[in-house]
Amino acid sequence: MKEKTCNCKPRIKERSEKEYRDLLNRLNRVEGQVRGIKRMVEENIYCPDILIQVSAVKAALDSFNSELLSNHIRTCVTEDIKNGDESSIDELVATVKKIMK
Repeated sequence: MKEKTCNCKPRIKERSEKEYRDLLNRLNRVEGQVRGIKRMVEENIYCPDILIQVSAVKAALDSFNSELLSNHIRTCVTEDIKNGDESSIDELVATVKKIMK
């Protein structure tokens, strides 16, 4: 059987130094929060206290998603539309549907 090949290029996003730093800082904070939750479980901390921390991590990830989505709309989607490529709109709608599940 002949193997299928794809000639498409992987999509990448060139980010400004500030955007890159801001996104990584947010992720580093989330990572620290998750490690803190793990430590709480290891130390048998009371369940509601852990649940509150889990809620904080979810909020931090939602904030990260919001920032990333805003940047995507302001840069990638806007640039594609300016160049006459409206396929980014369909991709954006599909992405928003997925993250809202």
